[in-house]
Amino acid sequence: MNQPLTSSRLASLDALRGFDMLMISGGGAFIHSLGGKTNISFIDAIAAQFHHPAWDGFTFYDFIFPLFLFMAGVSLAFSLKSALEKGVPQSELRKKLFKRMLILFFFGLLDKNAPLDIFDPAHIRYGTVLGRIGIATFLVALLYMNTNWKQQLYTAIGILVLYYAGLMLISVGSYGGGDLTFEGNLAGWVDRTFMPGRLKQKTYDELALSTQLPATCLTIFGCLIGQLLQTPSTSSFKLQRLMVFGGIGIATGLVWGVVFPVNKHLWSSSFILLTGGMACLMIALFYWLIDIRNYTRWAFFFKVIGMNSLVIYLACRFVNFGETSRLLFAGLYSHTTEKWHEVFNALGGLILVWLVLYVMYRHKIFVKV
Repeated sequence: MNQPLTSSRLASLDALRGFDMLMISGGGAFIHSLGGKTNISFIDAIAAQFHHPAWDGFTFYDFIFPLFLFMAGVSLAFSLKSALEKGVPQSELRKKLFKRMLILFFFGLLDKNAPLDIFDPAHIRYGTVLGRIGIATFLVALLYMNTNWKQQLYTAIGILVLYYAGLMLISVGSYGGGDLTFEGNLAGWVDRTFMPGRLKQKTYDELALSTQLPATCLTIFGCLIGQLLQTPSTSSFKLQRLMVFGGIGIATGLVWGVVFPVNKHLWSSSFILLTGGMACLMIALFYWLIDIRNYTRWAFFFKVIGMNSLVIYLACRFVNFGETSRLLFAGLYSHTTEKWHEVFNALGGLILVWLVLYVMYRHKIFVKV
């Protein structure tokens, strides 16, 4: 059990990515729909964790996208190490990653602006989930290829400290430094001043220019964990480090949150450390169960999703699985109490999503960018 793991690909990473994509592609909405249906307080409490707070605060649903950014960094460390060991020139890798960034940016525009009107750029939302992932992985790849792990860690810490200092010390119009309100924060001012197009929240956009660097720190932290997982150390040593780093991240994020509130909209430094620590613990759990203990059967469900994460993300945007579920299953669940209809319909949509991905998996169709 404690022998070094030498596989270039860890099964736990695909499974965890699948778990994350399940939450993004309807799993979170399904769990949220259970709220108030069962009269069981425990289930209601879990359902309440699957919506975003209006401003400050934190729920488990806030963790889903940061986990994906973190996982992107872990995967990046594996793919770059493999490519460099095969003798692929850094210049070629940079071109490939730059092209990937542009492709993800374009898909992100389609996702957030469909139907996309390229002749009305003032009303296009340029801040997107996929664009953020593409930019973060490109920047972290450049960092990985030109620095060592210590320099990468110091870069992330430096960004988080400077981001905190900027929001606390720089005044915005009539608002003083340290104003972290919806209207008065520095990040929102940067978005309004420099970001072209439409901002989601009008006065700012949580996926726009200002919060890209702190969000990228999650990918840096993920890349560092990816490097740890590829060391020749024993699996028990790696597991211990994952748990230690997870605990440090969570504790530091909560303490920092006293003066710099945990806030997904601002991608506050405390939010980055809290979610980064949680990501470490999630990887530790999946790594222990799948790669160390070899409990793999239960993970197949998630692996099917994780192997085609981009497909399912875009499919859930452009294919109405909910309507298909209604057409196929409403004849069955219509005989239940009406308040349960949305729950069963959401469950039917999830089943359809998984079956599509399963067919792709069985035919070895994996779409990568």
